[in-house]
Amino acid sequence: MPEPTSSAAYRPTDRTVPTRSANRASYDRELVHGILDETYLCHLGFIRDGAPVVLPTLYARVGERLYVHGSTGSRPLRMAGDAADPGLAVCLTVTHVDGLVLARSAFHHSINYRSVVVHGTAYQVTDLDERRTALDAVVDHVVPGRSHDSRPGNAKELAATAVLRLDLDEVSAKVRTGGPNDEPEDLSLPHWTGVVPVVRGYGTPVPADDLDPAVGLPGYLSAL
Repeated sequence: MPEPTSSAAYRPTDRTVPTRSANRASYDRELVHGILDETYLCHLGFIRDGAPVVLPTLYARVGERLYVHGSTGSRPLRMAGDAADPGLAVCLTVTHVDGLVLARSAFHHSINYRSVVVHGTAYQVTDLDERRTALDAVVDHVVPGRSHDSRPGNAKELAATAVLRLDLDEVSAKVRTGGPNDEPEDLSLPHWTGVVPVVRGYGTPVPADDLDPAVGLPGYLSAL
């Protein structure tokens, strides 16, 4: 699927316009892509037996599509692949926490964050070539370069692995930045106030016990 220019924006809908803090919402395509590309864990929501279910899982963006990883035994994957109902209505969310906002009053404590919400219909990927491409994309999204430094999945493994495809169509981002919003009458209170930055990092890779000592640390891991 061709990727539109970064200047294009997603079209707001009734489901993507927030009812609270609407000024923080954005439909900018470049912003949405940036938030999605910076992490790899999403939460996938759907309805099962009349009740809401939310599952954490891995994903990757390829152009204007998200590929969501799962097991063929997973309920949402089975539902999406049902011939009688080939699509599954879902809501997918991704969130970065960038800072803890500590105000003088408990009420005005907050967080600085960047989030994306995607509404749509997810479909199970049945084409073998597209599934391989999607799974490689998920592996490389988590650790860039890893798909070329590992054995590809065999027929049995591919049969046990399912992928959902969700087009980026009904999408919105929401962002909070800045410091506390204290009430004027609280400004003289003797409480520390400000922002505690939250950062994500990686530790030194720990080799497996059975790793051949001759196998050195790959450059793509050093780059993390």
